[in-house]
Amino acid sequence: MTALIVAYLGGVLTILSPCILPVLPFVLARAGQPFVRSTLPMLAGLALTFAAVGSLAAIGGGWAVHANQYGRYLALGLLAFWGVTLLWPGLAVILSQPIVALGARLAKSAGSALALGIAIGLLWTPCAGPILGLILTAAALEGATAHTALLLLAYAAGAATSLAAALLAGGRLVAIMRGTFLSGERIRQAFGIAVLSGVSAVALGVDTGLLARLSYAGTTRLEEAVLKDFAPDRGRQTTMVASNTSISVAQKPDFKSSLPVEGRLPSLDGAVEWLNSPPLTGEQLRGKVVLVDFWTYSCINCIRTLPYIRAWAEKYRDQGLVVIGVHAPEFAFEKKIDNVKGALRDFRIGYPVAIDNDYRIWRAFRNSYWPALYFIDTQGQIRHHVFGEGEYDRSEQVIQDLLAEASGKESGHALVTPAASGAEAAPDLGNIRSGETYLGYGQAANFVSPEGLRGDVAQDYTPGQPGLNAWGLSGNWTIASEQASLNKAGGGITYRFQARDLHLVLGPGSDGKPVRFQVTVDGKAPGPSHGSDTDADGYGTITETRLYQLVRQAGPVMKRTFEIRFLDPGVQAFAFTFG
Repeated sequence: MTALIVAYLGGVLTILSPCILPVLPFVLARAGQPFVRSTLPMLAGLALTFAAVGSLAAIGGGWAVHANQYGRYLALGLLAFWGVTLLWPGLAVILSQPIVALGARLAKSAGSALALGIAIGLLWTPCAGPILGLILTAAALEGATAHTALLLLAYAAGAATSLAAALLAGGRLVAIMRGTFLSGERIRQAFGIAVLSGVSAVALGVDTGLLARLSYAGTTRLEEAVLKDFAPDRGRQTTMVASNTSISVAQKPDFKSSLPVEGRLPSLDGAVEWLNSPPLTGEQLRGKVVLVDFWTYSCINCIRTLPYIRAWAEKYRDQGLVVIGVHAPEFAFEKKIDNVKGALRDFRIGYPVAIDNDYRIWRAFRNSYWPALYFIDTQGQIRHHVFGEGEYDRSEQVIQDLLAEASGKESGHALVTPAASGAEAAPDLGNIRSGETYLGYGQAANFVSPEGLRGDVAQDYTPGQPGLNAWGLSGNWTIASEQASLNKAGGGITYRFQARDLHLVLGPGSDGKPVRFQVTVDGKAPGPSHGSDTDADGYGTITETRLYQLVRQAGPVMKRTFEIRFLDPGVQAFAFTFG
């Protein structure tokens, strides 16, 4: 029930997203129509279409992307014709009686109101935030179920509720306008202009490009607040950023910790392999304080927690702390055990790591986050958890608390202050206005190349003019579910961002040959603002599939245009992240 409430509230918050603005004219143009014959069917069509498209996006692959794109074209044509009939009814008469009849039905009948809702739903589906991402990821990881279908319907119902409120407000506005000097003819024409403007905005990509400049973080932060308040133990995997609030834990000799018992340590069976250790069981860990860290090696939020986890593993090992990393992959390349072994070497991880490629340990913990930390006492009881990065002081104090409970005496240790550099350095949270952006069609958003996104086929692209948090491709690319692959040398990616750090998950092609690249910021070499994986002239080489830090702004953090040009073919690009 809690998950359904969270999904519903996430849908309600969609009305605040800038990309919903071009859809509002279609909804408000129904103001003043009977609720049962007009408003209710339209909202029902919208909600059902969104739930259906969302379900296909989670499980359908590339063909679902094509189907939704063609559906958007049909919807744009239908809504454009409806706008014309509102604006110029005389022109509609000339077109012929059947079309006039269609226009009249679009304006009045319940069946056409349902069709109109379906059309609007096809245009509105891309407007989504973290809560929808959590639902779709659950479907992708666990398969489509009745539960995920209900969550999608709850999300869609929430959005329909907020749009119904907007429609009610619009109806009152129309009533006021009719009471003034404005005639019904002028009101209808005004709605016709608004509808055609909305069609133009969607067709030109303004709903995912220019409007992104208005707000990136607003609705995202609201949705994350809903997740934290209503469902702290459930949600998508996306990588939430936690606070770093310090909470003191009072300690005294022979004390019993006040930390609550949240459950039992689930089974660690199911890992396809263990690295740095033989397989560990709950029985073997009895009598130890255990920290379980769910992570994946290309996740920037996970990477930034590693300096602390390494420091805790070293500092408290002789006092009875056992740290276990559970590597649960997000991308297919993270399932390759050799890749994970290379990551353990690069990140200097010496504690045990379970390879959870089948998500069996993930599901046993009912986990939904990267990273996620679970703190277990000597009796095998979960006493605390942290979802997302941050809260490091509190986490270490919890470790000290559980060790003191086990020994019966205070630890009295100062907190660690690990030195972190490169991608492991703490983010500049005050200046981040850009968020995780996927390049594969499975979760792609804000793609502004004028050619449009075509899944699983080679396509020549031009970058367009990206606004803030929008991106485009140049050259010949094939966009798959998880990544975009460059077919010919000389292609590139353009992204407009605002953050201190820019990272991009990249890998060589299937042949494993290194790929050379050059980065520019606002059309120039990055100079002192180069990342740890580029030089001052912006040059670098992709030798393995991992996260690459390409930009770290040395001066004031401002909106910048990032471009990367690949000098060799074959590169695979997965996702942008920022810090």
